[in-house]
Amino acid sequence: MRRIHAALGGGDAFEAESELVRVHDLLREHLHRLAPSTAPDVPLARRLRELLDEAVVAGLTLDEASRVLGAHPSHLVRSFSAAYGLPPHRYLTSRRVDLVRRMLLDGRPAAEAAVAAGFHDQAHLTRHFRRSSGRRPAPS
Repeated sequence: MRRIHAALGGGDAFEAESELVRVHDLLREHLHRLAPSTAPDVPLARRLRELLDEAVVAGLTLDEASRVLGAHPSHLVRSFSAAYGLPPHRYLTSRRVDLVRRMLLDGRPAAEAAVAAGFHDQAHLTRHFRRSSGRRPAPS
């Protein structure tokens, strides 16, 4: 719940959606209403990864991905997480951080690179950049 709250406070709806689906699945599993599949749907996970790669800057919601791929959001998150070891929102964020790194190395200012890569602002970028690298974004 803390992750959902932090994502909503940071304006990252995709992360909040993904975490909410995860909480939903954990609750259902705990209540023995749904036994999650142990085998990931690798083709579906691959299609979702391709969709995320096409939408690195623009982003997308789980509902949009669900409609495009014809699968329930819970199934998308479970399959992706099982296949790649991280939830889809973290994958998308890591792709954005990588994009910002390249822009910074090319000499773009951090605030400009943040928005160009799909972050809401430099503060949003800094939070995720620090999480992934342990330091603030700055060209080497």
